[in-house]
Amino acid sequence: MAIEVAKVELKNVADASGVETCITKGQFTADEVVAVIGKTEGNGGVNDFTRILADQAFRRVLARLGSRGESAIAQVPMVWSGGCDGVITPHATIFARNKKSGPAAQARIAIGTALSAELLPEDVGRLAMVEKVAQAVRAAMRDAGIENAADVHYVQTKTPLLTIDSVRDAQARGKHVACEVHDSMGVSNGTTALGIAVALGEIAMPREDEICKNLDLYSSVASCSSGVELTQAQIVLIGNKAGAGGRYRIGHSVMKDALDSDGIYDAIRSAGLELPARPRAEDLGGRLVNCFMKCEADRRGTLRGRRQIMLDDSDVHHHRHSKAAVGGVAAAAIGDPAVFVSVDAMHQGPHGGGPVVAIIDAGE
Repeated sequence: MAIEVAKVELKNVADASGVETCITKGQFTADEVVAVIGKTEGNGGVNDFTRILADQAFRRVLARLGSRGESAIAQVPMVWSGGCDGVITPHATIFARNKKSGPAAQARIAIGTALSAELLPEDVGRLAMVEKVAQAVRAAMRDAGIENAADVHYVQTKTPLLTIDSVRDAQARGKHVACEVHDSMGVSNGTTALGIAVALGEIAMPREDEICKNLDLYSSVASCSSGVELTQAQIVLIGNKAGAGGRYRIGHSVMKDALDSDGIYDAIRSAGLELPARPRAEDLGGRLVNCFMKCEADRRGTLRGRRQIMLDDSDVHHHRHSKAAVGGVAAAAIGDPAVFVSVDAMHQGPHGGGPVVAIIDAGE
């Protein structure tokens, strides 16, 4: 079953006209949409409600233009990452599954989705969350029909973070949480990444004291986001599968640091697009659909031997520094500011860098 991929711009915080246009012009039907991954223009923090507004807008379009009921539409994973610092354009990448197939020898994108078991507040930052996420990632692989973990190039997740209410709920049940509310976004992301790495055989099951501590443990395909709008891990897993059909292929690499544009081009090459030794945006020929990457400030406070002040700035959070910087590097590399850049890259790629994923139009 082939996957159709489309990138659309968000004209405001509750704009779903892009997905509506794709449906009405026949690129795919509302009922074929299986996942959405997008950037919204809020603050990217715990109280970033632009994610909820975008989510509601897209689901309303699927309900109005399709035949699925409310409960079925609620199960469609929509991963919204808040914060469009710098030049990043708010946008969404839509994935739709149709009934087409392709030659058995031709590998194209396959996508699987899954929801984890309920994640309790006390699970965040602990092995229970690693295990629940790993189980869901394996379920998403089965849903995609991908047997070999080496064929998986991107695992995008959305997981719950802590709120005052959820902390109180844990306390009322005699439990205690692993971190403070405002630390929980990074902790949730990092714990989830370890679950992905375990499921795909990138690492062995870590010790609990290594969670968000041992940064040598990471996944090279994880992109983890968290928010207040859910209580399970939403998994969107994408890889290449022979005979899947469609036009699109996916690949990945890692950015070694915030300036590593070569890592972006390596991901595009991994997806199957031939590039010159020193590529430029013009060499992509309009065949790149989108890039997805994670980043965060290097905790050593340096970048290629030069001192950095991101972690010392009391006025602007280091997340906003790093997101804007990497967004600029990525936009220049691909010639498009509508690029997915997300922060809190704990256990996602090497320290100071992060995974980068590319989807290309490979043709018929």
